[in-house]
Amino acid sequence: MAMTMAGVGGTALCARGRGLRSASCNYSLPRSSSSLSLRRGRDNNPHTHSLQQTLTLEAIQKSGVIACLRAQSGELALETAREALDEGISVLEITMTTPNALEVIAELVQGYPSAVIGAGTVLTSEDAKRAELAGAKFLMSPATVKDILDSFKDGPILYIPGAMTPTEVLNAHALGAKIVKIYPVTVLGGEQYIRALKSPFRDIPMVASQGITMVELYISMGASAVVLSDAIFNKSAMSIRDFGVIKKLAGLAALKGAAAVERWL
Repeated sequence: MAMTMAGVGGTALCARGRGLRSASCNYSLPRSSSSLSLRRGRDNNPHTHSLQQTLTLEAIQKSGVIACLRAQSGELALETAREALDEGISVLEITMTTPNALEVIAELVQGYPSAVIGAGTVLTSEDAKRAELAGAKFLMSPATVKDILDSFKDGPILYIPGAMTPTEVLNAHALGAKIVKIYPVTVLGGEQYIRALKSPFRDIPMVASQGITMVELYISMGASAVVLSDAIFNKSAMSIRDFGVIKKLAGLAALKGAAAVERWL
């Protein structure tokens, strides 16, 4: 697969080959979020926005797994993501710490229209707006960023804020979050912490995140989904571009997520 970086200042990471419909570098991120409605013909109907958020949330709950990819380069991220999506991963997060993350998201959205592609480690409203322009269907943060929540709670993009304590979970939900990420979950007590939180907060959907390997264990305790990072995108395999390992781990994660959701949710 040939990949090139074209132009400067918000230009695209381009790819040719299996899984991508684009054959040329024709995508560029606008510098200003004010052009969003012109670029995408944004529908300002609040009912449409609510439906789009609901569909994204349902896709996450159906999958049971959000694959979280961070890489040392946009090229590696794009190639690795394609391998995971081809093996059955249906919900994929590209962290904003990945070089050219927005361009990677744009290429994946174009190449895999049925997948739910989102942006992770979103810490500012500006990054959130640029991720929306790139085509992200959801945004995720390690903490609750109120500016992002206020801006996106009534829009088409699902925002998943991070929370650690019961107070933070309840506050995020009260502010309009449809689902809350529990982070860093393994430090806080793992699946038993999810079980404890779900006891008083039965109606608040939660995503468990950080250091997870056991998908079914968390879903059986009440998590709507889990974030898997190294459990799919093994650092050693990525460093030597051993995509056979990535494909195997991705396929296994997709199967485990679907089986856990079918059994417990």
